[in-house]
Amino acid sequence: MVLAITAVHIIVCFFLIAVVLLQTGKSADIAAAFGGQSSQTAFGPRGAATLLSKATTWSAVIFMITSFTLAIVSSRRTSGSVLGTVKTQPAQTKPANTQPPRPGAPNNQPQQSQPLEGQPPQR
Repeated sequence: MVLAITAVHIIVCFFLIAVVLLQTGKSADIAAAFGGQSSQTAFGPRGAATLLSKATTWSAVIFMITSFTLAIVSSRRTSGSVLGTVKTQPAQTKPANTQPPRPGAPNNQPQQSQPLEGQPPQR
């Protein structure tokens, strides 16, 4: 059931994108950009609903319904966390080097820097 709702949701998403992009804006003419008299206001008079506007409305309604349905279904699942099925293993550590360093071998100790002239040595 979840796969069917997800498939419908994806199809409606693409359809909604296409329908919205096919529509023209309310003030698409050049006079609207310069404050011409023929431009409509944002919530002004509208013409009759076209097929594209009805398709936009219905696809938006279906999109909302499938979104809420998928959210409710996924919240009711009791499968637990994905990390709950991972087996944890203790970290592999290697023992510390207990042998004293060989004479003449380079060591991994950081070198102490010499203090600049006129400054007291750092401790």
